[in-house]
Amino acid sequence: MAVLPAHVTIVEVGARDGLQNEERVTTADKVNFINLLSKTGLKHIEAGAFVSPKWVPQMADSQSVITQIERTSGIIYSALTPNKQGLELAIQSGIDHVAIFGSASEGFSQHNINCSVSESLKRFEPVMLLAKQYNIPVRGYLSCVVDCPFEGPTPPEKVASVAREMIDLGCYEVSLGDTIGTGTPLRIATMLESVNQNIPINQLAVHFHDTWGQALANIYQALSMGVSVIDSSTAGLGGCPYADGASGNVATEDVIYLCQGLGIETGIDLNQVAEAGWDICQRLGKLPSSKVSLAIKARQQRLKEQ
Repeated sequence: MAVLPAHVTIVEVGARDGLQNEERVTTADKVNFINLLSKTGLKHIEAGAFVSPKWVPQMADSQSVITQIERTSGIIYSALTPNKQGLELAIQSGIDHVAIFGSASEGFSQHNINCSVSESLKRFEPVMLLAKQYNIPVRGYLSCVVDCPFEGPTPPEKVASVAREMIDLGCYEVSLGDTIGTGTPLRIATMLESVNQNIPINQLAVHFHDTWGQALANIYQALSMGVSVIDSSTAGLGGCPYADGASGNVATEDVIYLCQGLGIETGIDLNQVAEAGWDICQRLGKLPSSKVSLAIKARQQRLKEQ
């Protein structure tokens, strides 16, 4: 049997990645959602994104959200900051960590941030310098590590090369994203093996979308190879606005349940996360896509009826 990590850190991306496509969400909804998540045992919550409101209007209130939330000691509150201007706003709001994002695919980079992969990395240099000046740790997101919606399969060696460049820029960790959710365990293993040749496994995280229903299987594969940081979104909220057909991120509830079954400690209260997911989904007028969350609610209903 595979040797699995004893403890996993879950990076909760629901309040940013999960809500960036939702038109009905208000600032108050976001603040309430993050406050609920802060009570669950999560240790890293991505709270917003300082990006152009022209491209992602739902994140235009990130500074208001971050300054209004009830911060809990011991929790990292982070935000996406693709440029120096965004980082300056994040610093004003008192953010703990920030993240930059790039792509392993040239096609996706052009469609997503209108420049080549090498140009995107060059653009991050002033961000990294300013973050270093303020002692703010920077995380790197790397998209399309399996397939690109415009170019097809992404060569693992390309993923490894760009991930290494992000580490060399100064990122403390690179989150490897299966943006369109087409990965399967064997392909994930091949990609991780390639990346791990250049970067220690403890500097890698995984960020899997569940479009083809493979996210949990892929997470198990990553865990079996020593990865111990997983990005997920409560209630399975989210997707990618630049990747047609990409469904939500893997649900935090489903990841916690998987870890519990594997004897891996997360420090997170599953029921409280599920409640936070139901609350935000009611505000959005939709149901959670988390199977675990739906099962918990169904069990609660049965117990009430007994």
